[in-house]
Amino acid sequence: MNSLKVIREKDAGVYLDGTPDGILLPKRFVPKGVKTGDEINVFLYHDSEDRIIATTQVPKGQLDDIVLLKVVEVTSFGAFLDWGLMKDLFIPKSQMRSFMRKGGEYFVRIVIDEKTGRLSATEYFEPSLSNEHLKIKERDEVQLTVYRKTQIGYEVIINNTHKGILHFNEVYRPIKIGDRFPGFIKKIFTNKETGKTLIDVAAGKQGYSRVDDESETILKMLKEQNGFLPFNDKSSPESIYEHFKMSKKTFKMAVGRLYKERKIMLTKAGIQSIQED
Repeated sequence: MNSLKVIREKDAGVYLDGTPDGILLPKRFVPKGVKTGDEINVFLYHDSEDRIIATTQVPKGQLDDIVLLKVVEVTSFGAFLDWGLMKDLFIPKSQMRSFMRKGGEYFVRIVIDEKTGRLSATEYFEPSLSNEHLKIKERDEVQLTVYRKTQIGYEVIINNTHKGILHFNEVYRPIKIGDRFPGFIKKIFTNKETGKTLIDVAAGKQGYSRVDDESETILKMLKEQNGFLPFNDKSSPESIYEHFKMSKKTFKMAVGRLYKERKIMLTKAGIQSIQED
């Protein structure tokens, strides 16, 4: 994504700075009220005529991202994948591990095709996922992509570079293969039997920063519900997640903080906000 300035307006759309002749943002993607001198956040890619073009559509992945994409068309020389833009992403036949079928979903890495200079896709990315030379450390916030389900949890791709495990006891909401969300590194250790580096991760923010955010969520919901929420220690983890989108452990920590700060009262019926003087 790039933040580019509008340098001129035409019937076809607006032209943005970035090249000597400007980059076209087609009219259908120009936000209302945009004028010369304004800056717009856009994604750049090549159109069917090999010109650099801009769009305000947000793709499902960018360069070097590993994403799960659906096949929309299969040809004798490759396949086209839906990545959220009007122009589909191409994967050459030589970059397929096996035959792709229309409607199927496959993990691919978005790369630059060396022959054309365009963005394309490849299925041959697993060898690049290594834990030998780590670019992360414990407590780092990272981007997680759910890769496959195992007996102990979900194998995840960390920052498109490493592999880790999100254990079942760290999963507090429904997730599926291909989901992408922020998380953090809980533990890095060496397997004594294999000598391999293993990484345990958790979803969301860690520690008190997570509690800060969830405390604000609860206060906002109290305000929306006239100062009362019918939840307490006996509420089920499922009902808490369904209503607050957080684990029961995080919920209790957030409620505890609000109670200590004298922002809420705890009753048998639930949580009551305390009106400020």
